[in-house]
Amino acid sequence: MSAEKAPAVDETGELGNRVLFGDNLPMLQELPDESITLIYVDPPFNTGRTQARQQTTAVRSAEQGLGTVSGFKGLNYERIRGQLRSYDDSFDDYWGFLEPRLVEAWRLLTDDGTLYVHLDYREAHYAKVLLDALFGRDSFLNEIIWAYDYGAKSKNRWPTKHDTILVYVKNPKTYYFDSTTVDREPYMAPGLVTPAKAKKGKLPTDVWWHTIVSPTGKEKTGYPTQKPMGILRRIIQASSREGDLVLDFFAGSGTTGAVAAKLKRRFLLMDQNPEAITVMRSRLPESTVYVGVPDELQSEGNG
Repeated sequence: MSAEKAPAVDETGELGNRVLFGDNLPMLQELPDESITLIYVDPPFNTGRTQARQQTTAVRSAEQGLGTVSGFKGLNYERIRGQLRSYDDSFDDYWGFLEPRLVEAWRLLTDDGTLYVHLDYREAHYAKVLLDALFGRDSFLNEIIWAYDYGAKSKNRWPTKHDTILVYVKNPKTYYFDSTTVDREPYMAPGLVTPAKAKKGKLPTDVWWHTIVSPTGKEKTGYPTQKPMGILRRIIQASSREGDLVLDFFAGSGTTGAVAAKLKRRFLLMDQNPEAITVMRSRLPESTVYVGVPDELQSEGNG
């Protein structure tokens, strides 16, 4: 079976604990409506400001469930898209690639589902406006700032040491969120609270101080865009329940799946990088099913 034509769902209809190899857009389009509780995406950052991507129409017709959604200041999706294009000529290159995948994310989310989009400062502002239009401004839940302090630091400007994670829900009236299940963190000024509160710790805010994956730590896989398990653990704890299905269609090193499995969630991962498949085999449960993986990447067990 070729990777390009790998089915997203086999004859059993099972979705959970699978890794799909290939272009994520056609595989996303095969998945059933409202089948995913939590979607986390960490797309390739547009660091070069130019991307050689094939242009793809992003907006479905109204008959298909997502038409010209009214969003930012009452403007519709296509109008906002046109305005952003006029501001930056790299917009079409990058967002022509990402938009149709976010449209599919909207379709796939359950009524109580949540989308987390992990970006850096170069694209976060575009994403916020477009996601407002796609989901509706009332569906915007949070802008999470993940702050870290590691690596080289610029001396001619404030060093850039944070990523942005935008959080949108499918339905602002019914979305699932339970912060009481999230690991607590130390107070920054424990002397200002009671000893009991200091011992218990506090619930995280929308600013997350968390180190990157240590270059010498046990968690390190060598995959260049690997994200810390602590970040995904917090997301999955708050926005899904045991048994829920979690999707990551830019899976990379497989951190989303590894954390989901530990938290007793089902996972569905997608990537088209052979190196990602190799790394995921070393991290995910042995029962994980790999779909569309070329023969040269097939292996007995997870090694």
